Amino acid sequence: MSKLEIRPLEQNDFPAWLPFWDDNNLGVRNEEVTTETWSRLIDPDYPVHGLCALKDGTLAGFVHYVIHPTTGSIAPICYMQDVYTDPALRRQGIAKALIEELAKIGRQEKWGRIYWLAETGNEAAQTLYKNIGVKLDFTLHVMPLN
Repeated sequence: MSKLEIRPLEQNDFPAWLPFWDDNNLGVRNEEVTTETWSRLIDPDYPVHGLCALKDGTLAGFVHYVIHPTTGSIAPICYMQDVYTDPALRRQGIAKALIEELAKIGRQEKWGRIYWLAETGNEAAQTLYKNIGVKLDFTLHVMPLN
């Protein structure tokens, strides 16, 4: 049986993370955004963080998340921004394990909640998320500023 390890992203994970990041962004890479995102992910003092899943020592997936204050709660909350699993390793519980580890961290750090967005048509994500979270019926509106 394969061993799955989940830990924070580290500087030396960049070469393995980058192709997954590109795929997560549908193959569109903005070098400036990529560089800044990676810098934020590995800076322990920045509120953007990342965990990775290693299967038999090889990067198999990641979750990126943002910790921030909010109205309506004294405790900080967590926005789970990206969850990505190697396509060759999907449906093996890697994304679920990443999210469970994130929830464990949240309980230890006393966050108020974890929340996320998922594309309606992403059936695999919807199947996973309906079993771990509560679906709220809101619509998302975005106002581009630049």
